[in-house]
Amino acid sequence: MKEKVERFEDLIAWQKARAFVAAVYKPTRRRPFARDFAFCNQITKAALSVPSNIAEGFERDRLKEFHQFLSIAKSSCAEVRSQLYSAYDLEYISDAELQLLLRQGEETARVIGGLRSAIERELLRTQDSGLRTQDSKCSSKT
Repeated sequence: MKEKVERFEDLIAWQKARAFVAAVYKPTRRRPFARDFAFCNQITKAALSVPSNIAEGFERDRLKEFHQFLSIAKSSCAEVRSQLYSAYDLEYISDAELQLLLRQGEETARVIGGLRSAIERELLRTQDSGLRTQDSKCSSKT
């Protein structure tokens, strides 16, 4: 039997996104990265967008909106990964840091994508059965 998730904090996707934010922030606190205010602001805002969109979508209580916010969160993961390459090119992070952060970002995006697919299947199921799609409380901890 699948457990119903009542809080966004219980979603594995949100938990991974939260950890990804912390990992992205670490190198932005070191020089010379920390002195590039515009870039630091951009990459940290994009990283913060990931768990924020998961939480906001979950709280909307509509599957269709949750699906949309998960798409935005997954896209923000890609934005951060792209910016990580720039951080590497500018010698703000090492190759080892780049690889670690890219793997973490890819894993976060994969889990978000899995949750998004589960929500999409639920949307299709409820449309097919004529059920209302109002309740976004997930039926698994994906």
